Amino acid sequence: MRFIVYLGAGIAGGVLGGMGMGGGTVLIPILTIFCGVEQHLAQSVNLLSFLPMALLSLKVHFANGLVDTKGIGWIIVPAALLSAVGGFFVKELSAEVLRRAFGTFLCILSLWQACSGVAQIKNRRTTPH
Repeated sequence: MRFIVYLGAGIAGGVLGGMGMGGGTVLIPILTIFCGVEQHLAQSVNLLSFLPMALLSLKVHFANGLVDTKGIGWIIVPAALLSAVGGFFVKELSAEVLRRAFGTFLCILSLWQACSGVAQIKNRRTTPH
């Protein structure tokens, strides 16, 4: 039975990741709440599962000419360095602090998405067709 829950979590994370939402917004809560996986491990699994999805997405976007590589170093270098620093920092946090920080992040993300959706609806109503 546990295998089916893990499989469902992976499928949900993969589908949502493929749609651009970010699979971790579903995968991490499923792993921690329904599977009893420790917060640090759940977030690590999410990061590892992201790698093949990101590589496949990059391949598709490059093939369709949708990647602008101009100035890419200014994004990749700081992102890689800060990711490593963040990994060392998070390792020292308790699971409870990490869980609360991730929950806060999800709440803020939800509010931002809701506000963006409302703004798009208002914009469509005021824009003539």
